[in-house]
Amino acid sequence: MNEVSVRPRETGVPAGWEAVIGLEVHVELSTASKMFCPCSTRFGAPPNSQVCPVCLGLPGVLPVPNRQAVELAVKAALALNCRVATYSKFDRKNYFYPDMPKNYQISQYDLPLAGDGYLEIPAGQGSKRVRIRRLHLEEDTGKSMHAADDIVTARYSLVDFNRAGIPLVEIVSEPDMSTPEEARLYLEKLKAIMQYCGVSDCRMEEGSLRCDINVSVRRPGQEAGTRTEIKNVNSFRGVERALAYEIARQVEVLESGGEVEQETRHWDEGAGRTHTLRTKEYAHDYRYFPDPDLPPLVLDPAWIEEIRRSLPELPDARRERYIREFGLPPYDAAVITASRALAEFFEETVRVYPQPKTVSNWVMGEVRRYLNESGLEPEEIPLQPAALAELLAMVERGAINMRVAKQVFTEMCQTGRLAPEIVREKGLEQVSDEALIERAVEEAIAANPAVVADYRKGREKALGFLVGQVMKATRGKANPQVVNRLLRDRLGLPGTEGV
Repeated sequence: MNEVSVRPRETGVPAGWEAVIGLEVHVELSTASKMFCPCSTRFGAPPNSQVCPVCLGLPGVLPVPNRQAVELAVKAALALNCRVATYSKFDRKNYFYPDMPKNYQISQYDLPLAGDGYLEIPAGQGSKRVRIRRLHLEEDTGKSMHAADDIVTARYSLVDFNRAGIPLVEIVSEPDMSTPEEARLYLEKLKAIMQYCGVSDCRMEEGSLRCDINVSVRRPGQEAGTRTEIKNVNSFRGVERALAYEIARQVEVLESGGEVEQETRHWDEGAGRTHTLRTKEYAHDYRYFPDPDLPPLVLDPAWIEEIRRSLPELPDARRERYIREFGLPPYDAAVITASRALAEFFEETVRVYPQPKTVSNWVMGEVRRYLNESGLEPEEIPLQPAALAELLAMVERGAINMRVAKQVFTEMCQTGRLAPEIVREKGLEQVSDEALIERAVEEAIAANPAVVADYRKGREKALGFLVGQVMKATRGKANPQVVNRLLRDRLGLPGTEGV
């Protein structure tokens, strides 16, 4: 596997210890209706406006499986290299929480839909395989809203059942990860694969991708210690921070002579720590039994193969193609293909402006910077690929310089206007008139004699300051190559004063 190197960083694991990490990821499937009833799955509707007797579990109702949800779950399983079972069944997982109106959740227990899969994550100069233990279908619970910043201090809670019954797949990894960074890389890769397949939008801020973390620590060569579970972490940064905290906490407990308790904990993002929620349940606590209202799920092998043939090009394959077809460095290819939307934006731009490395630099630089600053997802890039291509062509033919191009790019994203219109209206065309630039050069030299002296003593960096003064005087429009040449001509070679 031709992988990008993982940048060196702290492992988040104290010296002399090892962490054993497994993740349980809940992925909301992109269906229009719920898992066992026709209620809408639309996000953001008024509380309790998308419910019916089936998803509220009222007496006398019968659930009917959603065929599209099953198809998406099979697609997810195949994309994760899982073995799909032609015979599985639904079970009742019994427990009482306020957000579970019928006191049980329809899930799959001993006969899940799929298992024995894997995915690869970057590791050093190569890759590491993380095994997928199982992938099963289930319905989501409702959503509790607490009258405080966290569940621990809340005086009361309200419940919205719109989410109850939305189809999920739960993807359970083996405990193959050993650092917080590996856990983040696994989650990022999983999200990318789900998005490539169209299985889920994976909007973590809307709860359509949530992660439970199982973690324990041990001395090298010893058996894994008692593990704790951290529930419902919904950001990559949160996963890394929660793991770093919990690993350090467990090590501190053990080094002080204590014992780690098997329990479920809550990650408090604001406080940067975990809290005890409850002692850990075991499988027998849930009193699983086959759901009497649902027949076994029997899949035709031909249908599974048909779904396999419909799988799109996945991130690893697309990354290799970018290296081979566009000549991109492995790092560029990995960054761009981490998001299907970003990759498609890149390809569409290259189709119009066939300079892959230039487009790659802009996508990894300005496009991602704007997305990060604006809080937008890659699929929400606020300009068309052709518009970026037009901007890059203006730079290439010298109509604007790079500094102006970045300024124009931001305005294009904010207003939706095209580059030529912005450049023309604001008079941002690049100035290459040497007589005009030479006047600004003379003024910069005259106003900064100490900097000029530094340059002539051989301090090359002083030239950068003078270039900046000329660019400032020309409102950033001067041709940088002309400015550099005129300054060097006027000042002579550094270190030649008095020669």
